[in-house]
Amino acid sequence: MQRAVLRGLSAKHLALGAGLCAATGVSGLVYALENSVQGSDHVVHPYHLPWAHSGPFSSFDYASVRRGYEVYKQVCAACHSMKFIHYRHFVDVFMTEAEAKAEAAEATINDVDDKGQPTTRPGALTDSMPNPYPNKKAAAAANNGAAPPDLSLMALARHGGDDYIFALLTSYFDPPAGVKVDDGKAYNPYFPGGVISMPQQLFDEGIEYKDGTPATQSQQAKDVAAFMHWAAEPFHDTRKKWALKIAAFLPIVIVVLIYGKRHTWSFVKSQKFAWRTVKGREPPTKSS
Repeated sequence: MQRAVLRGLSAKHLALGAGLCAATGVSGLVYALENSVQGSDHVVHPYHLPWAHSGPFSSFDYASVRRGYEVYKQVCAACHSMKFIHYRHFVDVFMTEAEAKAEAAEATINDVDDKGQPTTRPGALTDSMPNPYPNKKAAAAANNGAAPPDLSLMALARHGGDDYIFALLTSYFDPPAGVKVDDGKAYNPYFPGGVISMPQQLFDEGIEYKDGTPATQSQQAKDVAAFMHWAAEPFHDTRKKWALKIAAFLPIVIVVLIYGKRHTWSFVKSQKFAWRTVKGREPPTKSS
């Protein structure tokens, strides 16, 4: 009985079963390691918020992204750079071309003249957003020894992404008993270790939005988190559109491929070989 069952199982079925078992084991191992590492962190994990762009069929709220740029420009740009974002990325996203050119022209870009001498010029659409410090050592010296990180990919570089950014920017508190905070630093439970070199930056009505939106602390944090996520994934919405188009077209492609495969191989699979023995050329028998 067992031999009959084993004969019924083809190599394809055995390989499929082995692959599923291996995938299940690896998934379980990754899940266990990920959660064990998270559990060992002495840090509060951010709560999940209903972001406008978080769903598979959702896109960025570009009014929020534009307000987030205002927060970055007026608050964050004094210390943080965004070296992977160019002013041309703003065009037809949350600014017109004229607005983006005017925004770029406000920046002072270090360059060299025709004689090779250092000079400065107004920014252009092709320029990246300028760094507030000439080098990393200067940035560290101006910020209690900790150089502010570049924010271009920060929304993807931190566990929790947008939730982490929002929670970090809105969660400055007095340190609890037993936690020592040095001068020039602050306590934030969402930062690893709880002590952060960046003091609180966002306050109610700390800036004024051009569209008249009330600039509460939470509104500013929400908008700048949306802007930072857009900066990390400028083609986020385009990728989702292509994914939907591919998902709609893929079933048709699969049907055509299956039909083509069956049509091509049906001739081979349906072949039958008939052996005819020519009289006088019969194979010798054992008796002969």
